[in-house]
Amino acid sequence: MALRIALYRPEIPPNTGNIARLCVALGAELHIVGEPAFELSEKAARRAGLDYWDKLKLTLHPSWETFSKSLPSDSKLYLISTKGKISYTTPHYGENDVFLFGNETSGLPPEIFQSEIPNGILRIPMEEDCRCLNLSNAVAVIAYEALRQIRRW
Repeated sequence: MALRIALYRPEIPPNTGNIARLCVALGAELHIVGEPAFELSEKAARRAGLDYWDKLKLTLHPSWETFSKSLPSDSKLYLISTKGKISYTTPHYGENDVFLFGNETSGLPPEIFQSEIPNGILRIPMEEDCRCLNLSNAVAVIAYEALRQIRRW
C-alpha cells in the first residue's frame, strides 16, 4: 500500500525527474497518464532523478480511461488544480489515495473534471497574483501533507 502520485501528460523532463526522486524518497508510486511530451529516458529527466530511477515504482497508463480503471476500490482520487475550491489541507487522506496533477501548460482536460471518479478537486492556496506553482513543488506540498496525516509525522 502506497501513496500514488499521478501526472497527466507531463511536459517538462526536469519536473518529472524531480517528482520521481521525491516519490522514491517518500516510498510513493509514480503513475504517468497519457503520453509524456518527452522520452522518459531523456537525459534531463534522468539527471533530475539522479540515480533513483531504478528504485522508482513507475506505472505508465496509455490513457485516462486505463488509469481510472486501474484504481483500487479502496482508493480516493483527488485532482489537484488551481480550479479547485477545497484546500489541500481539508481532506483526511488514506494510505491508498491517489493525487492527479495536470501538465505544466494546460493542466487537466475537461473530461477528467467531469468524470464521476474524483473525490474532490483540491487547490494549494496562494496569493491572487500568482497563477500557479511549479509542478514538482506542488507535488511536494501535497505529498508531504498526505504523509503527515497518514504517518502522523
